Amino acid sequence: MIQITIDDHPYEVPEKITVLQATRLAGIDVPTLCDHPSLKPYGGCRLCVVEVEGMRTLQASCTLPVYNGIVVYTNTPKVHKARDFVLTLLFSERNHFCPFCQKSGGDCDLQNAAYGEDMTHWPIQPNWKPYPLDTSHPYILIDHNRCILCRRCVRACGELVGNFTLSIENRGANCLLVADNGVPFGESSCVRCGTCLQICPTGALINRQSAYLGLESNAEHVESICLGCSVGCGVDLVIRDNHLLRIDGNWNAPVNGGILCEKGRFLPIQEKRQRIRTPLMRKNGKLQPVSWSEALELVAARFAPLKGQNSGGIAALASTRLTAEALFAFKDLFANHLQSDMVTSVEENKTFDPRLNGEPRATSLEALKQADCVVVVGANLEESHQVAGFFIKRNLVGNTRLVVINPDPKVMANQANFSVQPKPGSDAILLQGIMGGISQLGLDRRENPEQPVVTIERAGQESEVSVESIAALSRVIGGARKVVIVAGKGVTGQNDDSTSRALTELAAQIGAQAVMTMKGNANSFIAALYELDQAFNPQGRMAAYLALGDDYPSRRLEQRISGIPFLVVQASYVSALTEKADVVLPVSIWAEEGGHYMNLDGRLQTARQALEAPDGVWTNLTVLQTLAGQLGAPTRATWKEALYQGLPVAETA
Repeated sequence: MIQITIDDHPYEVPEKITVLQATRLAGIDVPTLCDHPSLKPYGGCRLCVVEVEGMRTLQASCTLPVYNGIVVYTNTPKVHKARDFVLTLLFSERNHFCPFCQKSGGDCDLQNAAYGEDMTHWPIQPNWKPYPLDTSHPYILIDHNRCILCRRCVRACGELVGNFTLSIENRGANCLLVADNGVPFGESSCVRCGTCLQICPTGALINRQSAYLGLESNAEHVESICLGCSVGCGVDLVIRDNHLLRIDGNWNAPVNGGILCEKGRFLPIQEKRQRIRTPLMRKNGKLQPVSWSEALELVAARFAPLKGQNSGGIAALASTRLTAEALFAFKDLFANHLQSDMVTSVEENKTFDPRLNGEPRATSLEALKQADCVVVVGANLEESHQVAGFFIKRNLVGNTRLVVINPDPKVMANQANFSVQPKPGSDAILLQGIMGGISQLGLDRRENPEQPVVTIERAGQESEVSVESIAALSRVIGGARKVVIVAGKGVTGQNDDSTSRALTELAAQIGAQAVMTMKGNANSFIAALYELDQAFNPQGRMAAYLALGDDYPSRRLEQRISGIPFLVVQASYVSALTEKADVVLPVSIWAEEGGHYMNLDGRLQTARQALEAPDGVWTNLTVLQTLAGQLGAPTRATWKEALYQGLPVAETA
């Protein structure tokens, strides 16, 4: 810690921070436009200038490091004169007609900075040249008239996402924000994460889903987590009148640091599926609205005689978008009380043990940010778990090497430094061959190295990958010091665990920083810890219970439940499954209920309720607990302990 003085007040601050960061720690407001806490200091707009004792000119506080004894003034006439001049130039450079801008009224950093300097006008005649609008993107509109060329969006696209889609072309007043080489934004390499949109300080980048729906100051903000996948990104839900206006990334979230993907930011807003608002029961061949009590009484009456009848009893399946509390209640009801041996989740994956030495096998997404080599096997981080992919992509311009092992040559082809396409089903033998190559190079880091069981030549023959490629992979992977191995469903979805074992052995051989499994939905980790990961085979059962919540039912699931005599579907939306059901139980969607989720890091997080569910719609947990009460099952509240100690022993008849 060092001693500094700001506006005649002494402060103790950490070393190696900037003056701007020090003012923020001191609670002193210094206006900025190009600066953002999540980006590297840039020093472009010069709005954050301060006076420093002993320095002749004003200094940009965002790029000036603090030093012991520095004396800073943020509120002098000289500082305010400079800020007024900067703002005057910015407002006059383009057509900033605030009354017509969707960010006017408290949401615009430029306008707020002007109000902070008591500006009511600017003396320089504005540039009346009209600038174009780019409306080609499905979610984002670019209005160049509002752009102040701060380059926040350009830097965020590169520094945070690693996509480098945006840049600035031309010079002076002709400068324009462009995508790729000047193609329309909607036709560019944009991955639709919306990071540029959220970080823009003006109305230059406009959210087409929420534009002109009201001011930020009139909205409610609820911090929660995204349920789009098992990364578990922190989100800021912007709510007004029980309506979800938009989803922003939470800049302070420990998992994602504010970054989101299309699935987390935009897709939930445009949900168009039809909600189910009342319990339904099949009468005379048609689903008819009924009361909750009538629906649950029928379910309980049909389920009670099937207790303990495995082959002809009940098959139960739950979505891994459900909360930990709901998944525990589901398991407790169907496995422990009704004693069914067919109780699982939509993951159906047992090939990768979620526990290590009795504890949850937690990894760290932070390892991806520090890795000098990332080996991706059987995963496509361009389509799923995109934020984890962003952590890799943004480091590829440095020292990180990306190795992709996938039968599909198109998977992450543009990002990979090394990409091989083994014959389907030969991942394990290829990995063992790489281990053999690492041993031959003398790069085995184990205390007692074992002799390789597979040679490079044999691995090449069986995997149909060239010996030269396997040798190159051995050098790259074995020579790296901070290796992270990422396994996707191409590994975890296999019929046996040979590839998982090979990955674990490879990690031990090279001293890998982490072995990460890109699990499915938000609570896939907890489902595995609850042992809700066996294959779902409902054939021959007299009844099936599907706790889908707001998940999308797959076509495969529709086919599997065909012919079940009695089908109960607990769901938020109408689907082909609800149309086939004998009883439909309406439940709340992700934003209408709170609970706990464990991401792929093993981080237990809290999702908070942001919206009120429609009248007559219950939470997933309430439905399961009420049904358990109808069946006389004891209510347990030990969901958290069960994650580490195993579920209670099944009741005996």
